[in-house]
Amino acid sequence: MPKTHDIRPGQSIELLKELHILTREGKLNQDSRRKLKQVYHLFQFIEPLLKAVQLSHPDVHLVDHGAGKSYLGFILYDLFFKNPPGAGHIWGIETRDELVIRSRDLAARLEFGGMSFLNLSVADSIASDQLPGRIDVVTALHACNTATDDTIRFALEKQARYIVLVPCCQAEVAAVLNRHKGQSLARSALTELWRHPLHTREFGSHITNVLRCLQLESHGYQVNVTELVGWEHSMKNELIIAIRKDLPRRRPAERLAEILHTLGLEELGERFFAGA
Repeated sequence: MPKTHDIRPGQSIELLKELHILTREGKLNQDSRRKLKQVYHLFQFIEPLLKAVQLSHPDVHLVDHGAGKSYLGFILYDLFFKNPPGAGHIWGIETRDELVIRSRDLAARLEFGGMSFLNLSVADSIASDQLPGRIDVVTALHACNTATDDTIRFALEKQARYIVLVPCCQAEVAAVLNRHKGQSLARSALTELWRHPLHTREFGSHITNVLRCLQLESHGYQVNVTELVGWEHSMKNELIIAIRKDLPRRRPAERLAEILHTLGLEELGERFFAGA
């Protein structure tokens, strides 16, 4: 059996075996230990948000975008949602049909009745009638390219109370920076920040997340950006947590527009100003 300190109290051993985190003999290898540590670390950020929602209503609605094999969703449900039964619901959104079918089968075998899995893109989920009008918590882990931005649009449309993102880079911003690089070099010394191709990619990734934070703030959210310690194997270690507080919106909206103009990214304005 794995060391007891590796597994949280109340965690289903059968679930961890089904997720292939534990072997059938109950063993935990180094890669699986790291994966479990990652999910547990993220759970520490999400659990207080779920408890805060419960103060106003017990049936917490959470949507996990780009769910993949739904490690996060299943472990969240096992540790928080299953007791008492019917105390909330998790929807996993995933475009790969085989993963959706697999997750549905696993939820049925484990009798996790408060889990649903939908074969949808994040963009299509925004208007889908398969999801309820009220969504309390929205999560997305490494949703690639524009899927992270679509997740933000989804959360804004649903007026989610909490948004938890481990964002993936968006190549679109770097592409626009690169396309206008010659013109920008002549206009401003700031272009030196992304003149070299490697810097273009890294700067584009950084600016994308800065714009995402300003977008959330321009909709009244309080935003906290931190490092997701525990994702040692990944360079994408940024964690964005947004809390809807109806804060003043004008200044972050102005700053968002100013950065888009300064960096020659005006054509992306529709994406970053999108939302309810």
